[in-house]
Amino acid sequence: MIRLIVLSIYMISFKTIILLILKSLNPNQNLLSFAAQKYMLTLTELKTLLATPQRIVITTHHKPDGDAMGSSLGLYGYLIQKGHHVKVITPTDYPTFLHWMPNNSDVIIFTEAQEKAAQLVDEASLIFCLDFNTLSRINELGELVRAAGAKKIMIDHHLEPEDFDDYRHWDINACAAAQLVYDFIVNQLQDGELINKDVASCLYTGIMTDSGSFRFSSATAEVYRIAANLIDLGADQSKIHELVYDNSSENRLRFLGYCLSNKLEVLRDYNTALISVTKEELAQYHSITGDTEGVVNYALSINGIRLAALIIERTDKVKLSVRSTGDFPANEICKKYFNGGGHRNAAGGASEKPLADVVNEFKSILAEYKEQLIA
Repeated sequence: MIRLIVLSIYMISFKTIILLILKSLNPNQNLLSFAAQKYMLTLTELKTLLATPQRIVITTHHKPDGDAMGSSLGLYGYLIQKGHHVKVITPTDYPTFLHWMPNNSDVIIFTEAQEKAAQLVDEASLIFCLDFNTLSRINELGELVRAAGAKKIMIDHHLEPEDFDDYRHWDINACAAAQLVYDFIVNQLQDGELINKDVASCLYTGIMTDSGSFRFSSATAEVYRIAANLIDLGADQSKIHELVYDNSSENRLRFLGYCLSNKLEVLRDYNTALISVTKEELAQYHSITGDTEGVVNYALSINGIRLAALIIERTDKVKLSVRSTGDFPANEICKKYFNGGGHRNAAGGASEKPLADVVNEFKSILAEYKEQLIA
């Protein structure tokens, strides 16, 4: 027993000792924040690393959307020009209407090539984590990234980041991760001349999709200036919009019509609308990844509606996409009740309960927010 105690004391790292000393100087300070302040990479150190060829993995969240793929492939297009060996690994598949993006053919889908992906993560010297800030968002890939010896760089705009990263370019006011990748390349690395047509097209896609085609409040004047610069650099905004939004399969369009005709519930007492979908209904319309994207926005578009939810029964659990207008906290509902989170006006969650129970639970919590919903 004495030997074990001595061994345990011996194994305390120098870093831990320093943290404990800092903690004693300010007991109210969180140790993780001390770690972030004291030990995270500086921009100068990161620039030094990127000045020589590295083995780099870029990854993004489960079921990647336009911003996830746009930011990832945009960063990929930049880094390969610098001579790095780069691979984009997604945790799962993603919508076919995003497959047109430059370098999409080089993407590795973890669920389809686990051994290869694991080897690339293990061999990487740098791992860029885009459009997510907690490793649970990349499923089984998360623990591989956590265990990897590579330096981890987070580029993200979501609330409450997990402290797994070594360098963080993070701003919750950014409209998209792609905006932050643009800022990272242009302003932090001062490499704006390497944003070619391919990179510009990817970053424009990310900004366009996560800003709701520039209609959300996050689409500030600065975002428009960035978009204009990306167009100047070769992004064909009209073609990109067509490829993303005017590229539905017949099944997807019929599924949307079914949801609006048969599954839409409007709860006027709470200025709320919701759509719930069963596994059988998904199968009936041969739904594939991406077919449910944007459906919740139709519910939110109803005059007077402040809160909308799309509640879908998947094979493993029930998933929720929640949207709101104004200052109503969609993210609070998802975090408090459905093991999720996100932005104030766009959030998501999940539940292990049956679909009917989740729908009833969602309805039952509306009374708690009634004053905000009808204000």
